[in-house]
Amino acid sequence: MTGLALCALSVGQLAIADNHISDKQIETAVKARKAHMQLYAFHLGTLGAMAKDEAPYDAEAAQSAADAIAALAGLPQSGYWLPGSDNGSFENTRALPAIWAEGSDVGKKAQEFSAAVMAMQTAAGSGVDGLKAAMGPLGGACSSCHKEYRQSDD
Repeated sequence: MTGLALCALSVGQLAIADNHISDKQIETAVKARKAHMQLYAFHLGTLGAMAKDEAPYDAEAAQSAADAIAALAGLPQSGYWLPGSDNGSFENTRALPAIWAEGSDVGKKAQEFSAAVMAMQTAAGSGVDGLKAAMGPLGGACSSCHKEYRQSDD
């Protein structure tokens, strides 16, 4: 199970034994979460540019980006998702309180993301057609979580 999946599965369990989470801890967690997401975006941008023919396909660069996304997904992330680090409690984030709500399917979405990451990792270096085929499910996994659990730009 990747770090993201583990994080997502544990988010609902983070009713946290110690209810004394400082603003500094929340601020640090949100900064780490944002940095992690920026790294995903950077590597997805590399893959996306190749998939859209905006950059020439480069098997080595594609594989490197896919491997980086997989490595990021494998990092422990539960510390990024502290209770109170949503945009209803902390203004410097777009994470919606629904992530932590009872019945949240964020764990399922994280598993779908993990599967899409593994598929991309397998396909990225095999040719542009494989990369393009894997890009849709990976982008879809990202956007399905963002649609439900991240405040829109609008």
